[in-house]
Amino acid sequence: MLLYIHIPFCDSKCFYCAFNSYTDRFHLKHEYMNALKKQLKYNLDNYVLKRDKKIETVFIGGGTPSTIKAFEYEEIFSMIKPFLEKNAEITTEANPNSASFEWLQTMKDFGVNRVSFGVQSFENNKLKFLGRSHNSNSAIKAIQNANSIGFKGINCDIIYGVKGDTIETIKSDLDIAFSLPITHLSAYSLTIEEGTKFFLQESAKHKNRSSVKIDDEELSYEIFDYINKKGFHQYEISNFAKNKESESKHNYGYWQHKEYLGVGAGAVGYINSQREYPSKSIEEYINDPLFFEVEEIDDEDVKTEKILLGFRCSNGVELTLFEENEKEKIDELIQYDKLYIENEKVFNKNFLLADELALYILD
Repeated sequence: MLLYIHIPFCDSKCFYCAFNSYTDRFHLKHEYMNALKKQLKYNLDNYVLKRDKKIETVFIGGGTPSTIKAFEYEEIFSMIKPFLEKNAEITTEANPNSASFEWLQTMKDFGVNRVSFGVQSFENNKLKFLGRSHNSNSAIKAIQNANSIGFKGINCDIIYGVKGDTIETIKSDLDIAFSLPITHLSAYSLTIEEGTKFFLQESAKHKNRSSVKIDDEELSYEIFDYINKKGFHQYEISNFAKNKESESKHNYGYWQHKEYLGVGAGAVGYINSQREYPSKSIEEYINDPLFFEVEEIDDEDVKTEKILLGFRCSNGVELTLFEENEKEKIDELIQYDKLYIENEKVFNKNFLLADELALYILD
């Protein structure tokens, strides 16, 4: 069982961000955290305690968890402590601007052992273009602080495929990241999602060529190769780790299709073969934190998700999941050196082709 906690507050809205987050609801922070505790208690009582389950990993995401004062999390950690597996991975996302030394230290004292910084770039002009509120120096300082405090896992997010990016500018970002005491790197290609400032900007211009992003598959391969040469292995399409121990156990739980609790406005839970969606609106969530919409997930949906997710990472897919006609397609792809089988699991050699390979087999 995994636990995800969503904090929907941000100091500023990044121009590419489509997550459920708000910059104008700070006056509701305390009420929100109280509502979140009510939902958390309900979920712990009904999905963990009654089923004699343990929480393997915790991930506090957003939004920006570091916009919430650290003391507001104390009761949350007291509530989940009795249900945590020994040495559970507990991650918080953080923004370099708001994750002060004191905030990081207090979260570490509460039990957080992994921190993920939304750096995106160490180039100040690119940060401004993306709508980020921090600068290069604050990002470097935040990572150094986390290391000196003693976090076992430190992730740095880097975004690429932004207009103006070249392999040399990306290498410059990566070189700075690897000069810092990080154990994990997430390298994401910029996507233009509906409802974001970048999406509206692109829609208004009606241009054939994007003024925001570049689509260059070869750039992705060059970046992946460079990261690998720096000693960080790729274990998912966007994720790289210094060693096996540094891989995100929480993310792996999603890819393995484990059950997870989703606590907070806009979070998603997956329990008893159904997805649960609490209210996205902060006001509605505060008014009724126990309300959620339900989506039934049938066996065919589960199979499709396991294959899509398994091909996107080093987890692979159980061979028994496939029907005979699908296994024939797998054999065909093995001959073309796209897949391989090991210990009764099917593995993908190129994560960038994950969706195409999965859909070809399932078609």
